[in-house]
Amino acid sequence: MTTAESDEAADDEPRYAVVLDYYPQGRPDDNRPQYKKRPLAYAIGETDFRLVELTFAEDADVGIDDRVVIEPASQREGIERIRDVEYGDLSNNAVSELEYVVAEIIESDEERFVDFYNDAQPITLRLHQLNLLPGIGKKLRNNILDERKRRPFESFDDLEERVSGLHRPREVLAERIIEELRDEDLKYRTFVRRDR
Repeated sequence: MTTAESDEAADDEPRYAVVLDYYPQGRPDDNRPQYKKRPLAYAIGETDFRLVELTFAEDADVGIDDRVVIEPASQREGIERIRDVEYGDLSNNAVSELEYVVAEIIESDEERFVDFYNDAQPITLRLHQLNLLPGIGKKLRNNILDERKRRPFESFDDLEERVSGLHRPREVLAERIIEELRDEDLKYRTFVRRDR
């Protein structure tokens, strides 16, 4: 397989989002006649934590916490339109659900997120990616770096056992992801895609 073919194959890999909130009768503040409204959902991308508003076909069978394919378009089922949104655009229910869904995404792809601790790099001479995580200062960062030199971390439990002072490494990542979603003006982003 050539590089172009493997890139093409990677493009065909489905990218999923998890539904945070769903309005089967369309947006409540939409004043158009009911027959013009479409079912609507707010969702978050599993790989890039992209927040989106999804407009569905009338016969869509979707609920909160469902996984839906958002890319490529050829694999979408029942989604008529995708629009990027900001944290402030989310419904109250979607905001409430967000913390749980982010935690589930981290839990379901543990290797990817443990690898963040294994692979995090300096950003500047004075700032390291690990320092972006809530509660990780210079001492804890150095403990993590020293331990990963010995051997890569294999799991969150391994991280907690080997790094003195690092408690709840999953939750620390979830807090950072939520912070990146909330704060549009953050200078450094590690997890959330912001190219819109």
